[in-house]
Amino acid sequence: MKTYTAEWVLPVAGEPVHRGSVSIENGRIAGVDDRPLPGAIDLGHAAIMPALVNAHTHLELSYLQGAIPPSDGFMGWIGGIMAARRGYPDPNDARILDRARAGIAEARASGTGLVGDISNTLVTAPLLRDAGMAARIFYELLRFNPTDAHAMARDARTKADTVASDDGMVRVSLAPHAPYSVAPSLMRAIARASQRYRLPLSVHLGESVEEVEFVKRGTGAWRTVLEELNVWTDAWQAPGTSPVEYLEDLGFLDARVLAVHGVQFAGTDLDLLRARGVTLVSCPRSNRYVGVGSPPLEAFYATKVHVAFGTDSLASVEDLNLFAELAEARRLAPRVPARALLESATRRGAEALGFGSEFGTIEPRKRAQLIAVRAPAGVDDVEEYLVGGIEPSAIQWLESAQIVN
Repeated sequence: MKTYTAEWVLPVAGEPVHRGSVSIENGRIAGVDDRPLPGAIDLGHAAIMPALVNAHTHLELSYLQGAIPPSDGFMGWIGGIMAARRGYPDPNDARILDRARAGIAEARASGTGLVGDISNTLVTAPLLRDAGMAARIFYELLRFNPTDAHAMARDARTKADTVASDDGMVRVSLAPHAPYSVAPSLMRAIARASQRYRLPLSVHLGESVEEVEFVKRGTGAWRTVLEELNVWTDAWQAPGTSPVEYLEDLGFLDARVLAVHGVQFAGTDLDLLRARGVTLVSCPRSNRYVGVGSPPLEAFYATKVHVAFGTDSLASVEDLNLFAELAEARRLAPRVPARALLESATRRGAEALGFGSEFGTIEPRKRAQLIAVRAPAGVDDVEEYLVGGIEPSAIQWLESAQIVN
């Protein structure tokens, strides 16, 4: 058994402990104590906390870092993504795989121990297994005019089952991309498959004004894109509602759903998400980069909807450091308690991804996926310090920690 002590222990499941200890045995947390234990490895002026949970990223897009500049509007950015991806038709291209590996390593170095990874190809599954990074991969489907939505979802589920890891640390769910890119029949088929297997599912929702216009009226930039791609169908009729109400009417929303972005959510949307137990995954740095504005984070917390955080992909964010995402969240939501932001970046993300019994808090029998974050000697409010932006150089994983003299 190894035991560590530090200036603070942040269990997340309870109050921060000053000069507490955490014991680890066989890769599991054996105990948490409110005092330094004899023989413990002393990490000095640091905070021991659960590894972070990046609840939404696209590792297979890491190769596009720097390829699409920041935009003042979503359609300009997404057009750049679509054009760039056409230049890499082989998902097993070495450049794609190498950059995805580097992205996983970057996330790990900045304190992330669990990811929710969106993938259209499933090429990241073996990379995550090899790196020892726990993950919920969301196998993302896009089809606005499927001929047989049930068969498409069934075949995708079969393919997903072939890449999940035997140890349960890389799990795969199906996910529809967004209301403007997935037919109602396919939305329902994916939801039914997820209900059958009791799996989480993810959807991009309320990200842009163009999405809101399309669902409300069936017009605008997304209608044009669908027509240009020759996938538009007159069988689809605009529901005349918000995107959230649209998914509710399809029977899609429940406590297994991760709704990603939510920049364009109104108050009634948030009330509905809370009532259904949906987790809202916010990616504020990405939202700024792609030109859709900033999420109303303070409203999220005031409504008491469950909130988690993600970085989105390296095509729309500078790095995969979730601590940097927390710093942006703190800037946007100065009245939200630091403890609530930290819970979103750990416990809430783990629960939403289906790993709540293994990750997200420091409690006995959970996996010892723990980090120690060094802090200056003058820091008194460690929770506030942790949401101010932490660089990877200040982070140690406990199993590789050394005694601080």
